[in-house]
Amino acid sequence: MRNFTTALYSKASGSAFMTSIGSRFYDSEAPEGAEFPYAVYMVVSDVKGWEFSERFRDILLQVSIFSSASSSGEIKDIFTNLVALYDECTFNLTSNRLLWFWLNNLTTMRDEVTTPSGTLGVFHYAVDFDVYLEDT
Repeated sequence: MRNFTTALYSKASGSAFMTSIGSRFYDSEAPEGAEFPYAVYMVVSDVKGWEFSERFRDILLQVSIFSSASSSGEIKDIFTNLVALYDECTFNLTSNRLLWFWLNNLTTMRDEVTTPSGTLGVFHYAVDFDVYLEDT
């Protein structure tokens, strides 16, 4: 799993997506008080499978994007950059071969976040990707 998350983060490095979130791309959770906008990635599930002699990993990856902008324009731009970066992408892994990386689902929300200066309305997009790896 570590090789996958390392490759995921490396692919984002220097991209329009990273620029749009100020390089605030966190594993599992954002630090308390993180500046907006930011994104958090999490492996929701990692199911091993096999077919004859081939071994596979079917991963459900969720990238959550957060924006405190007053309109949805910023988060829509971030989402566009995220999809351009990862949907149907390719990248190299050390112990697996990427077979596909596809956008699966988008859920949009409006959350309230408590900060030291009060309650803040935040746009939240939960973006799910299906990732299929072959063990090498």
